Amino acid sequence: MSDRFYFTVYLSTSLVFAALAPAANHNPKENSKGEPVSSHATGAFEVKSTPQPSGFKTEDRNLGRMTGEKLFHGDLEATSEVQMLTAGTSIKGSAGYVAIEKITGALKGRSGTFIMQHSGTMNRGVPQLMVTVVPDSGTGQLVGLSGKMNIIISADGKHSYDFEYTLAEIH
Repeated sequence: MSDRFYFTVYLSTSLVFAALAPAANHNPKENSKGEPVSSHATGAFEVKSTPQPSGFKTEDRNLGRMTGEKLFHGDLEATSEVQMLTAGTSIKGSAGYVAIEKITGALKGRSGTFIMQHSGTMNRGVPQLMVTVVPDSGTGQLVGLSGKMNIIISADGKHSYDFEYTLAEIH
């Protein structure tokens, strides 16, 4: 299978997964003691993916590996680096991917880094996607960050995010 296949699997699964992913619970708290507060961030992003050698000893063309870079805009002004593994099958509409993404920048003005973990499968066209902050991965002003991100890909191929997160207030 071609490198285009793996990119198509990533885009297709992200689009379908994002459309069906449940929204994260949003239960904001107001406080003045630096306790965690739930919040919401949205914006657009661009992505550039580059196929890599699979790293497997087998020549199975259904297994792939990609690296990527993203540029986030909106409430999250950041860049990221992504490492992704993909698996396609002989059944149309069945595939999976996992990825680790390090994001560096500012979330609503608070700077630092954090890591997102992606896990997506499509079972004969039925998607499941989870993109979550790796616990305790936040640095700088993002220490203590937790949350889930939905990835949205429009019909014209534009990418956006919807990020429900919890982070302690700064006073």
